[in-house]
Amino acid sequence: MSRAAVLTSQVSDFPRWYQDVVAKAQLADNGPVRGTMVIRPYGYAIWERMQAELDARIKDAGAQNAYFPLFIPESYLQREAEHVEGFSPELAVVTHAGGKELEEPVVVRPTSETIFGEYMAKWVQSYRDLPLLLNQWANVVRWELRPRVFLRTTEFLWQEGHTVHATQADAAAYARRILHETYAAMMVDVLAIPVVPGLKTPKERFAGAAQTLTCEAMMRDGKALQMGTSHEMGQNFARAFDIRFLDAEGERPYAWTTSWGASTRMVGGLIMTHGDDAGLRIPPRLAATQVVVTLVKAGEGVAELAAGLVGDLRAAGVRVALDDQVAVAYGRRAVDWELKGVPVRIEIGPRDVSAGTVTVVRRIQGTKTPTPVAGVVAAVGEALSADQAALLREAEEFRDSRTVDVETIDEATEASASGWARIPWSVLGEEGEAKLAESAVTVRCLVRPDGSVPEAEDEPDLIAIVGRSY
Repeated sequence: MSRAAVLTSQVSDFPRWYQDVVAKAQLADNGPVRGTMVIRPYGYAIWERMQAELDARIKDAGAQNAYFPLFIPESYLQREAEHVEGFSPELAVVTHAGGKELEEPVVVRPTSETIFGEYMAKWVQSYRDLPLLLNQWANVVRWELRPRVFLRTTEFLWQEGHTVHATQADAAAYARRILHETYAAMMVDVLAIPVVPGLKTPKERFAGAAQTLTCEAMMRDGKALQMGTSHEMGQNFARAFDIRFLDAEGERPYAWTTSWGASTRMVGGLIMTHGDDAGLRIPPRLAATQVVVTLVKAGEGVAELAAGLVGDLRAAGVRVALDDQVAVAYGRRAVDWELKGVPVRIEIGPRDVSAGTVTVVRRIQGTKTPTPVAGVVAAVGEALSADQAALLREAEEFRDSRTVDVETIDEATEASASGWARIPWSVLGEEGEAKLAESAVTVRCLVRPDGSVPEAEDEPDLIAIVGRSY
């Protein structure tokens, strides 16, 4: 008799499979207010690892962490008309507090360009104050009509960077540095997600931005997910909030600003890029628990051997946990660890103690290998390194197999049913982009023929990458 499937299969119902993984791997629950989520400890541990990796790169780029209020005066948003128009359908507005109607409504922050702008104008006086490079880790609220845990929620967690520069060139260079060295590098090297950096079209540009740069990833159902964005804001917010500085010639020009952010949506991207019908597969560099040492059953010397291996692995810098819950059937525990995607499981039972070996189970490769106790630490190190590379390679091969070059809008629409299409931007243009939108297909980004990120959408020979998206 075959064992009943724990999860819905990806092929039969990908959205249901996703919901199953989120629930059964104990990542998150739906919150009490529609569109909100409760992130459970295992899911939050993944987010904490993402935070740590991103935060280190943000600081390497020179930005410092700060914190700004959750509530923003409505008048701040009104000062940048295009920005407020872009966010109006998603705003949560507080009109009453303390039992009274407020003199001025306050907005629960959807993003913080406006309040950062107000204070950056106070803090920037001279060219000597520039560049001013700030970041905050916070929650934001955007009232989603079609919520999905991690992917689109009314409240989510993220980081948002806001910077001020003396010149357009410096601001543009910094926005691109964040795109490549902070976002793309972390997503490729740690999440093993082969993102495509590119330029958004004017239609897809962030509200109030001069340019929007993006990292796009393909999920295992062929759809695109925007993993992070970096925006050149031009002087739009500088003019709205009077961010000026005294330059070396004694003039007071407007500054140039950027903003950039990545959120808990990355957790959803991780699930949908690497997960399989057994659950999560977490890249070893990201995993909060890289190895779990499991007691198959109790017996003489089993607990001692397990404790010794935990100590040896921890001393080698491996993030390791001990599963000694022998009162729970081992088969159930093994399924749970597979669901949670821990890269390596070490199985130890009484016979292993007698033989001087353990079984090393690799979640990503799906292999089980008897290994001498003395060689476990080395074998684990090799497995973690190899499996990190294997996940990235597999995701790259999948993306490339589902990406086709086309020459017409109809071909692009057809290709987007199962993946991405690459079409000359000169063939598509804004009219073609509008036609694709009728079929729920969008231009994910524009790239040059060599794959690099263009400076502007009017460069010659650009390629549009199009597909359906989350």
